[in-house]
Amino acid sequence: MERGKLIITIDGPGASGKSSTARGVARALGIPYVSSGMLYRAAALAALKEGADPADEKAVMEAVGRHEIVLVPDTEGDRVFMDGEEVTERLHTAEVDRVVSPVAKHPRLRAWVNAKLKELPPPFVVDGRDMGRVVFPDAPFKFFLWADPRIRAQRRAAERGEDPERVEAELRARDARDQAQTQPAPGAVWIDTGDLTLEEVIARVVDEVRKGLGESPE
Repeated sequence: MERGKLIITIDGPGASGKSSTARGVARALGIPYVSSGMLYRAAALAALKEGADPADEKAVMEAVGRHEIVLVPDTEGDRVFMDGEEVTERLHTAEVDRVVSPVAKHPRLRAWVNAKLKELPPPFVVDGRDMGRVVFPDAPFKFFLWADPRIRAQRRAAERGEDPERVEAELRARDARDQAQTQPAPGAVWIDTGDLTLEEVIARVVDEVRKGLGESPE
């Protein structure tokens, strides 16, 4: 396979390390990183801005339609612009966390996100919940990351300075809500990140990709 056509999908539940891993893999391979979750978070922010009920699909889509949302892939982390203003930092707040899951369940919104992702030219590494299973089923390299909810909660709480027990409860609830969308793609390489460092997870993915490309590990 040519690198110019390369698509690598990294799926998993919230706080499993998929975004950090995808960013590290993209950096190691010198290709763009695409975060599907940033589009869902942007939609959640639009719903908050418009006072839309997250459970109301029509209201959410109307809120999204009132704003121009642009995702700019980058090896160091995607940037998101809404109506020409960068909103990247505003997408990683507890307020958006609580809204993004019910917003992401709407079929029309998922179709909107998937259509935007499919417009992006390869090569890239993309992370999400069903990238390998639904959005890019023909991707040659698919990975699914997992870790116990308590471990994931400790990671996220440490990043944001929040209470670990509350974060764990929210993660478990989100796991239950998103179970249908958080399934490994057929043929995906499953990696339990609980006992691994981020560097070890990145190295595992990069090695698998380079072997598949017929390249020597560095």
